[in-house]
Amino acid sequence: MKKILLLSLLLNGIFIQAQTASIQADRPDQTETPALVPKGMFQLESGFSYQKENAQINSYAMPAALWKYGVNENFELRLITELAGENARENTFGLLPVLVGCKIKVCEENGFIPKTSFIGHMSIPKLASTDYKADFYAPEFRFVMQHTLSEKFSLSYNLGSEWDGFSAEPTFLYTLTTGYSITEKWGAYIECFGFAPQEDTAYHSFDGGLTYLVNNDFMLDVSSGFGLTQNAPDYYVALGFSIRR
Repeated sequence: MKKILLLSLLLNGIFIQAQTASIQADRPDQTETPALVPKGMFQLESGFSYQKENAQINSYAMPAALWKYGVNENFELRLITELAGENARENTFGLLPVLVGCKIKVCEENGFIPKTSFIGHMSIPKLASTDYKADFYAPEFRFVMQHTLSEKFSLSYNLGSEWDGFSAEPTFLYTLTTGYSITEKWGAYIECFGFAPQEDTAYHSFDGGLTYLVNNDFMLDVSSGFGLTQNAPDYYVALGFSIRR
């Protein structure tokens, strides 16, 4: 009887694992996915990036990390940590303010209604290196939406706003990306995104990238982009990975 029970539990575990969909990540594009981490699973999305802001300033992340935990099918806990640096007149390097937040499922895709989730974070101003400490707690939020166009194509977009922790003026943001499944393992995307500070001129960029699904729980990515407007960063390159357990 005990052997039968153990065999049943083992087969049930294998069946559940087989039914778990392939990992879906918020990287490497700027458009975050409405998909949540499965209940009871941890997911780490991390990467390294280099960005040329202009002729005088370069910045980099070494690394940036998004830590996620699936509480249930409707709620995901999130933590963002980023070690960043900047080469300018004075070189700086350290921990940016840590962000804590969540992703909440709003609705599944239904006809013209996209699959939708809400993401909210709050940055902790003092939980950072000296050079990067902010003055105030700073929120950021976005609605993330996705349409399935075919077995190969998807259309995703985000709308939201964020604050920098130093002033009360928000920066509005948008993203628009088209994803394409080249094979079961390889994926690609192209994307347009931009930011519109309340007290400054909006700027827009374009990027694209590739993902490779090593297995259902591990994915690699590479991406690059460039500014479309004069006030946007010149270009960036990034590579990273996403893993869940």
